[in-house]
Amino acid sequence: MKIAPTPARLAGIAALLLASTASATIPPPPSAVDLAQRGEDPAWAITEGLTTEIGPRMAGTEAEAAARRWAVTRLQAMGFANVREEQYDMPVWVRGAEEAWLTGPFQPQKLAIAALGNSGSTGAKGLTGQIAFFDSFDALAAAPDQSVKGKIVFIDNHMERAQDGSGYGYYGRGRFAGPNVAAKKGAIAIVIRSIGTDAHRNPHTGVTNFEAGVAPIPAGAISNPDADQLVRQWKRTLQIRTNESAMGYDPEPLTMKLVLTPQSLGTKHSGNVIAEVPGSDLAASPVIVACHLDSWDLGTGAIDDAAGCGIVTAAAKHVMSAGQPRRTIRILWAGAEEVGVFGGKAYFDAHGKEKHAVALESDFGADRVWRVDFKLPDSAKPLADRIATALAPFGITRGKNPAGGGADVGALIAAGVPAIDLQQDGTRYFDIHHTPDDTLDKIDPAQLRQNVVAWTATLAILANSSDSELP
Repeated sequence: MKIAPTPARLAGIAALLLASTASATIPPPPSAVDLAQRGEDPAWAITEGLTTEIGPRMAGTEAEAAARRWAVTRLQAMGFANVREEQYDMPVWVRGAEEAWLTGPFQPQKLAIAALGNSGSTGAKGLTGQIAFFDSFDALAAAPDQSVKGKIVFIDNHMERAQDGSGYGYYGRGRFAGPNVAAKKGAIAIVIRSIGTDAHRNPHTGVTNFEAGVAPIPAGAISNPDADQLVRQWKRTLQIRTNESAMGYDPEPLTMKLVLTPQSLGTKHSGNVIAEVPGSDLAASPVIVACHLDSWDLGTGAIDDAAGCGIVTAAAKHVMSAGQPRRTIRILWAGAEEVGVFGGKAYFDAHGKEKHAVALESDFGADRVWRVDFKLPDSAKPLADRIATALAPFGITRGKNPAGGGADVGALIAAGVPAIDLQQDGTRYFDIHHTPDDTLDKIDPAQLRQNVVAWTATLAILANSSDSELP
């Protein structure tokens, strides 16, 4: 039987609908952290896309320029505002032929070697010389010039692995400063044990610098297994020297032939890529999150630093998707970090006089965040407490050391901008760092997602902080 919809019946139905609607639980919109925890993040897409479509991105080269164009297109497509490229000029260095052999007194053996950035050239024919052996950078620095002059210096500086990567600064001096010291003492070349913790036959490259007025000498790093071989030969040579000297013979020294033919191409263009999530309060100082777009040329730069760009950008995207934050979030994909932090310096020159609320950088791979460190004003203690509390469920502890920031925001932090470090597990980072092994398969998607969740939680709090917490 069909019942006619009388006015009284319609009113009753309407009342029931209103009552049921009022009593229903309407779920709130997802927060930025909810979005990140669902795995709906572009971090993997950025890391995969940049390493697949561009690959190695050596500073100042056409490959780095292509990466900037790729980044602008990608960031615009993701909905960020004020996406632009800011160019600057820089000196450009590129590698050439790279070969080395232990030539005596034993059977000649080839070594796996990579030139260090800014290395001088041996010329196409190479050079051969006696090895001056030093077990550390300090030993080289203390050595008399006559023990080095006319020889090929070797520094045996075996880096130990650590979760926080703390050995890099100490052992890295052999690469950062060793070539300059050797050149000033009259060495014809320098070879170092790679600044790395792996046992693969992959050399680790990286930049070195020479003081003004010091002519660059050929400088390279050999793989750890090859360094072990050189050390064994050196010790064997000492034994032979001791025995033969006692018998009146003049023993043969340990010698090496080296061919390194890099070139300096003069001044070229590089650049930074910048994008923003506009805040609702234009008077509030922005939060800056940074990574670096360039990479060394041996691998595809997945952990160093495509993953970092994926992490910070994904976090900013989640905050933007959850609703407009109070503060503007500025994303800096810096160029030319590997060869001298030219991008970070250029950003400071252009924007250093602007007020920044706080600076953060992701440039230590893609393994899980395990600790958070702060360098904030006293007024921000409640803010730091909220961040530490938000991160605790993800297995992240609060550190006691002040945050140091990253290379590309280093000038800002030196000028007094507050900083937060989301410290990543670096236990295996220096197995891969600056080697041909820096490729996409080294990224663990689960750990990458944990980074994004941690960054999103932190950034959401910072971007909505008050002026009394972060002036």
